[in-house]
Amino acid sequence: MTITTRKQFDGMKKIGAIVANCLEFVKARARPGMTTKELDDIAAEFLLDQGAISAPKSTYNFPGSICISVEKEAAHGIPGDRVLEDGDLMNVDVSAHLDGYYADNGESFVLGNADQTKTHLCKVVSKALYSGISKAKAGGLISSVGREVERIAKSNRFSVIKNLGGHGVGNSLHENPEFIGSYYNRDDKRVFGNNMVVAIEPFISNGAELVQESTDGWTLFHERYYTVQKEHTVMIRDGRLPYVFTEPTISA
Repeated sequence: MTITTRKQFDGMKKIGAIVANCLEFVKARARPGMTTKELDDIAAEFLLDQGAISAPKSTYNFPGSICISVEKEAAHGIPGDRVLEDGDLMNVDVSAHLDGYYADNGESFVLGNADQTKTHLCKVVSKALYSGISKAKAGGLISSVGREVERIAKSNRFSVIKNLGGHGVGNSLHENPEFIGSYYNRDDKRVFGNNMVVAIEPFISNGAELVQESTDGWTLFHERYYTVQKEHTVMIRDGRLPYVFTEPTISA
């Protein structure tokens, strides 16, 4: 999506706040002993109250309102009977639409107390996201984001996941540009357009470079290593930092 009117900007701002607030709401209520389905129900009720519709459910018939990935799961985890435990590494990904506008955000975090590796991964991926966003400029190479993410990951002795990445968003959940990687691809000559809306989401691991799909047809995971993600929906601008639509406006 490329924003050309105030109505489009306001629409993106509204749905961006909803998904950001839903993410904060869910994070604040996650507790050891809960099932991921119970957490999904909380998100579903929040979105319903805001008049928003789950994007993965409505677009892809995903079996949940949000994606909840736990421990070695990297993305697209299906909410279900899994009971959350103290120290779990979690990723919550919330995307929804309202009045024809779509926004997407997600975050990895530790539930309760955890080892240093999990905590450090979450800190590094957050740093990589914001530093990567700062490299996204109108007319600039899309690959500059991945280059920055990869630099930060490697400087912390982490790897990047090469078969997961960001994407265009706005009029639908996934649009052009189709893939914004977490690594530098010298052959990628695509550039960001002014007022282009994209979801930037680094994926960083403590050893993995690729994740695989589970037999459930949705969940992406690695058997040995952890993977973390953090994501914002932003609008690329000329001569200024991108505008972030998915900063929360409530304190959960």
